[in-house]
Amino acid sequence: MTTSHAASDDRRETTEKKVLPWYLEFPIIILVTLAIMAVLNVFIGRVYMIPSASMEPTLHGCAGCTGDRIAVEKVSYYFTDPEPGDVVVFEGTDSWNAGFTTQRSDNPVIRGLQNVGSYVGLLAPDENNLVKRIIAEGGQTVSCQAGDPSIMVDGQPTDQSYVLNPPALPVNEKTGSAECGGDYFGPIEVPEGHYFMMGDNRTNSLDSRAHIGDEYQGTIPEENIRGKVQAVILPLSRIGNIENPDIQPQQA
Repeated sequence: MTTSHAASDDRRETTEKKVLPWYLEFPIIILVTLAIMAVLNVFIGRVYMIPSASMEPTLHGCAGCTGDRIAVEKVSYYFTDPEPGDVVVFEGTDSWNAGFTTQRSDNPVIRGLQNVGSYVGLLAPDENNLVKRIIAEGGQTVSCQAGDPSIMVDGQPTDQSYVLNPPALPVNEKTGSAECGGDYFGPIEVPEGHYFMMGDNRTNSLDSRAHIGDEYQGTIPEENIRGKVQAVILPLSRIGNIENPDIQPQQA
């Protein structure tokens, strides 16, 4: 046997030794794929489904129908703080979670598998995730009283061009107005590090206004924000980016 043939045989044997059998390679591929999906869901973003009509017309959802699938990313908030006008997904605080029930099994094994599924994006997280628009941030005062042209922040009217109009539900003119999106409220001073949330479907949204009596005055702590809504990805007929307008007038 020549030297070249011997070297060729050695390379062939080395290559054959490096090939894993399918019954080892396949599980490794699955584990690596799940690990990548988990990293993406925990640190980059994930897909959520809209379950209700509280964000119409921006996001579509209703009981018994197939709601919008939305792409929610976390990367933006690694570099900048959430801002008024942003549409965000967040976990509710105690007062928001009064009607929430876990979707996890009582069986510890099944519950563990469900939790793993949530990390890789196959199941929703076991928390009360909601989607609303930020109206005011920490240190600002938000209100809406008789005669106000819109929701007021620090005494200035906010842009409401994205709000469902005409209102989905009638407004009692004795206690509120269409401009307020329902009953009058405030003034509420938003605690530092918190955000006042409202749905775009103002008359049909249980948002910060419905929780003003809690320890945070209905606001949501920044650490509860799960990400910024960037786009509708399903159904195909509704694919598109989500507008996050600057809803507050620029201070002089």
